[in-house]
Amino acid sequence: MDLEQLCNEVMDLARLTGEFILEERKKFSSSSFEEKGRQNFVTHVDTAAEKRLVKGLKKLLPEAGFIAEEGTVGKSDEDWQWIIDPIDGTTNFIHGLPPYAICIALAHKSKVVLGVVYELGFKEFFYAWEGGKAYMDGKEIHVSNTNSVNSSLIATGFPYTYFERLDPFMYSVRYFMQNSHGLRRLGSAATDLVYVACGRFEAFYEYGLSPWDVAAATFIVLQAGGKACDFYGNDDWLFGGTIIASNANVYDEFKEVIRKIFVEEEKI
Repeated sequence: MDLEQLCNEVMDLARLTGEFILEERKKFSSSSFEEKGRQNFVTHVDTAAEKRLVKGLKKLLPEAGFIAEEGTVGKSDEDWQWIIDPIDGTTNFIHGLPPYAICIALAHKSKVVLGVVYELGFKEFFYAWEGGKAYMDGKEIHVSNTNSVNSSLIATGFPYTYFERLDPFMYSVRYFMQNSHGLRRLGSAATDLVYVACGRFEAFYEYGLSPWDVAAATFIVLQAGGKACDFYGNDDWLFGGTIIASNANVYDEFKEVIRKIFVEEEKI
């Protein structure tokens, strides 16, 4: 399989789907959404965009199944799986506030081998494939060289479920406000992650995430020279529901801070 060629074809599909999303946004009403759960929304644009992606991806790789956020296609157990989020950052989209992004990953036996994130606010493409580098709009990207958490700009996402972890989360906010260059919350986990990949952020952490939130973007981080794990220091960032991603220099320090706060619940 020529993953580079496939990646280019996936980007073409994402670009066309992005045009559809942006046109729909022009006529979108902030009341045109359904609530899947507390602060967890879906719009007709999410659903229609996912159907477009599924249709196009089936043509590119008929033997692959799907893991898709909006459930427009049933779960399957094929070795090859597309993992897709038609709009990562739906709440931002509803309010007309970038960033929000199309996320498409391809996994083989649960190992991601291709990732595309198309952030629609700046219309920036981030992408990578196994055996290649990581790119943004045709230029190779790398994680930053910053070597301490104290000198890092860090991204996170605010929880809207699993509030039993809210206390350690709020402590982490306080810690990073006092011990880094700052903390940012953009509202799109995939965008946060690709910003780690290109060096705009040094690190990202969040809990309560799904595979479609992290698959494509975390793979891009890894191909850009970064590292990732779950809050427990294990490799289950794809399905484990928690994630840490950073440049290689701050990874050990950052991982230890998150472990102490969320796993051991220490006041460090």
